[in-house]
Amino acid sequence: MRSFAFNTSARILFENGAALRISTSGAPFLGPRPFIVTDKGIIAAGLLEETIADLCESGHSLELFTAVTADPARALVDQAVEAARHHEATSIIGFGGGSSLDVAKLVALLLGSDEDLDEAWGVGNAKGPRLPLILVPTTAGTGSEVTPISIITVEDDEKRGVVSPVILPDLAVLDPQLTIWLPAHVTAATGIDAMVHAIEAYSSTSDNNNPVSKALAVEALKLLGANIETAVFEPRNEAARGAMLLGSMLAGMAFANSPVAAVHALAYPIGGTFHVAHGLSNALVLPHVLRFNAVKAADPYSDLAPRVFPELAMLNDKQDRAAAFADELGRMTERLGLQTTLREVGIRSEDLPKMARDAMKQTRLLINNPRPLSEADALAIYEAAL
Repeated sequence: MRSFAFNTSARILFENGAALRISTSGAPFLGPRPFIVTDKGIIAAGLLEETIADLCESGHSLELFTAVTADPARALVDQAVEAARHHEATSIIGFGGGSSLDVAKLVALLLGSDEDLDEAWGVGNAKGPRLPLILVPTTAGTGSEVTPISIITVEDDEKRGVVSPVILPDLAVLDPQLTIWLPAHVTAATGIDAMVHAIEAYSSTSDNNNPVSKALAVEALKLLGANIETAVFEPRNEAARGAMLLGSMLAGMAFANSPVAAVHALAYPIGGTFHVAHGLSNALVLPHVLRFNAVKAADPYSDLAPRVFPELAMLNDKQDRAAAFADELGRMTERLGLQTTLREVGIRSEDLPKMARDAMKQTRLLINNPRPLSEADALAIYEAAL
């Protein structure tokens, strides 16, 4: 068996109501002046009110940065760093979806180390140290609370990442009750995102693909596949919400160590250029990438297929099962009420060549794909998804 490394968050707390008691669970890390990174939607939904009250009542001096948006830009990270510096922050709390958590990671890194972000891009270039960091996800999708990755939008709508174990948090707080407020389309899109993480982690050709990541990916897919439709159509079903949040976290652990590939690479131009939510961007290309990869990845796809769709176990031929897996994932996306074609999100045929060129910039992802993918291949996949 080949050697591998497995990294994840130092401490994970999974509990209903856990976000209301961060002053206790986060006591070793908070210091007197926590800085909270979030977005206006979280504030409007009232999700932070009791957390703020808990921290204030325990004597902490808080500052909130609420300007995070989807696909956060480099300038927004700079604004958050400056605000945290002005507050003399002793710790950073990321509270929200993947964008808020990703920004919080970089604020903790840049304040704690005074590193230049331009030198931290890429894999293993961020050295730290960082400020103490607590992450609280409010969606069941990105798994950002257990990944050493932060994705930011830079010039020309390009997605760029910082990948380093140093930005894993000291504490990840998973509170299923925070996800009950999510609209159906967000629940669906973030859930598909988590499923993509598990699928790509399991089939990744990364040298660090390992038995731990594979086991986590399988368990994640079982939880996600069995509960995503219930969570979408019965939004107050706490059991389904908890299963989705746990599945998202397990998928995050898997792909943090066995990295994702072409689905994400082709999704990034959709999100970066057309501002389509990341989960939906993944869903739009997922079946088409799987069909392209199946020539080389029939084994892992046929292994995974019955974990989500038990009836596919009846198909004995691996290629048939892999093809049916792609088809059923496409049908699931449609059942969940998400758009299923690029045209439905405003993308035209004349946009596709530039998207294909931009996708090829995601070399850190494409290197993990089971089948080598050229610009012409990317264009063909986009055409199939149109």
